[in-house]
Amino acid sequence: MLLRLEKVYKEMSEQEGVTVKKSEDFSEWYTQVVLKSGLADYAPVKGCMIIRPYGYSIWEKIREIFDGMIKETGVRNAYFPLFIPERLLKKEAEHFEGFTPEVAWVTMGGKRKLEEKLAVRPTSETIMYETFSKWIRSWRDLPFRVNQWCNIVRWETKATKLFLRTREFLWQEGHTCHATKEEADEEVRLRLEQYEKLVEEYLAIPVIAGKKSEGEKFAGALYTTTLEAMMPDGRALQMATSHHLGQNFSKAFGIKFLDKDGKGKHVWQTSWGLSTRTIGALVMVHGDDKGLVLPPRVAPYQVVIVPIYYEKGEKKVVLKKAKEISKRLRKEDIRSVLDDREEYTPGWKFNEWELKGVPLRIEIGPKDVKNEQVVLARRDNSEKKVIKEKELIRVVKRTLEDIQKNLFKKAKKCLEEHITLVNDFEEFKEVLEKKRGFLKAPWCGELKCEEKIKEETGATVRVIPFEEKVKSSKCFFCGKKAKCVAYFAKAY
Repeated sequence: MLLRLEKVYKEMSEQEGVTVKKSEDFSEWYTQVVLKSGLADYAPVKGCMIIRPYGYSIWEKIREIFDGMIKETGVRNAYFPLFIPERLLKKEAEHFEGFTPEVAWVTMGGKRKLEEKLAVRPTSETIMYETFSKWIRSWRDLPFRVNQWCNIVRWETKATKLFLRTREFLWQEGHTCHATKEEADEEVRLRLEQYEKLVEEYLAIPVIAGKKSEGEKFAGALYTTTLEAMMPDGRALQMATSHHLGQNFSKAFGIKFLDKDGKGKHVWQTSWGLSTRTIGALVMVHGDDKGLVLPPRVAPYQVVIVPIYYEKGEKKVVLKKAKEISKRLRKEDIRSVLDDREEYTPGWKFNEWELKGVPLRIEIGPKDVKNEQVVLARRDNSEKKVIKEKELIRVVKRTLEDIQKNLFKKAKKCLEEHITLVNDFEEFKEVLEKKRGFLKAPWCGELKCEEKIKEETGATVRVIPFEEKVKSSKCFFCGKKAKCVAYFAKAY
């Protein structure tokens, strides 16, 4: 069944334009936009995806931005093997148990059966920490910070959803070691704040920051912090996580250091990650019935230039001016593309670049050349205006910034509209059925209560905000003393 669906979607991707409305069939709309805009495609391997150049350009931009942030705070990039011996994965029991259902195993090497099974990297804590125990000896080696950009394999059995749910995906995973718990606490919050800056200021997606519940925290962690976003269909999406691992792994792997007082101590650790899932969020949050709508700060192209001419005598003059404008934009570090293809009409080009979500279009025809002007068309609100050529750079820069801000403003409004305060379980179920979104409720924080809520509704605790105080005295579900405010939702 899944293979037949993938074939149908592949055939659809060869057609032009999105054929369903976002408000009518969100899932189908999402799949069409991803395929037809050229972000990704289905792979010959079931459950996997191919990230096409246009989609990978967005990932490269995200990587460039975040890589710069972490390097400013002393993080260095490295690379560790894809294969992890079973004995290492088993060293931290809770961690192993948490990942076992998703692990892909290698048991043969050529024609020979391996003496020990090898896990295909579901995450790298174990193989990294085996090595850290050799590298860290003294307090002088701390804090130790390393990050890797790599692929991850988790053998999920649910239906493939490009960027959101695939068996292989790309991510970055940062790992740090510290002398004290307090230093590790600071590291956890620093990385979450950097993720928040990336997601809100560059991807233009508002998030709620806080802690995960005991049932939702990372396997083997002391606690997990998270950024949760809300999609227009009322489902939550985890954007990034930062974990305090305590000393669970350092004790299992013998990561010790000689402190200033001459005593041997185990390090305190953190890990933190963000994946290509963020591209799926970009599509869902900002896209419309025409296709993608990309924030200028991460768009592969910020501006597309479309020359318009109908007679041979006009072509030379218009193309010359279009090339001059393209050169001016690139000189100002504005990412632009000149679409001078002759086999397509201007209208066809408009539709294609709208589908691809390019923030700003510049149209230029013979009358525009004569009048020393161009036409600007915004992707986010379809506004058009004529500007003088001499004002081009100033207006383009200002407009791109305005588009960035407008996309965040619209997404923020959507988030706020999808938060509902509930005080009892009947109201919780009613809202979850009719509206979805985040259900904000007073909660006891107990694991048994959490498990029962999930069992009865399918909703999970997405985030417990850091500083939001509980105003009700009773848990909305079990009636025990409420200890926190929790945001529940059904999630991707």
